Amino acid sequence: MMPGAVTTGRGKKPARARRWRIDRARGLLRGARQVASPNCDARPAAVAASLIVIHGISLPPGRFGGPWIERLFTNALPPDVHPFFREIADLRVSAHLVIRRGGRVVQYVPFQRRAWHAGVSSYRGRSRCNDFSIGIELEGTDRRAYTDAQYRALTRVVGLLVRAYPALSTERIVGHSDIAPGRKTDPGPAFDWPRLRAALARRLRAP
Repeated sequence: MMPGAVTTGRGKKPARARRWRIDRARGLLRGARQVASPNCDARPAAVAASLIVIHGISLPPGRFGGPWIERLFTNALPPDVHPFFREIADLRVSAHLVIRRGGRVVQYVPFQRRAWHAGVSSYRGRSRCNDFSIGIELEGTDRRAYTDAQYRALTRVVGLLVRAYPALSTERIVGHSDIAPGRKTDPGPAFDWPRLRAALARRLRAP
């Protein structure tokens, strides 16, 4: 597992979550592990992030842990380690954040920059979702339940983002499958949307 925040037990937050904060000047989640991905660029002029896109990822498919997500996002995935890697080693992709199974959060792209996570996509008639979205990857699969630690971390991170960036809203959170139907299926039926929305409502009501 990658170094970073650790869970402190059932029902408790990741140990570093208490220190998480948004640094708006640099677009960083302070307290998260920072790994710079080259797979990003500037957003179009005067375009702010107004959408949050939830993804699911596991490398190799169905396996958790290991360095492979980081290797993919930093263009260092070895194609000879697994047959699937030969298919994706040349991809140039990233996300703003990855939340590992234990709730550890890694940031790959600053929030004010455009991460390459959505691909061909459309939200309410507006195409090129990378231009105006923040991408959050959960380590997981479409059919296997995401962990309590991931929901806790995701709820806290989204709450911080919504409070830090006025264009974001809890009403504008979607799955990758919602903006690329027929092409993408993540985060899949395993993702509990009512649980996330209820947790966000509780968090944002708190002072």
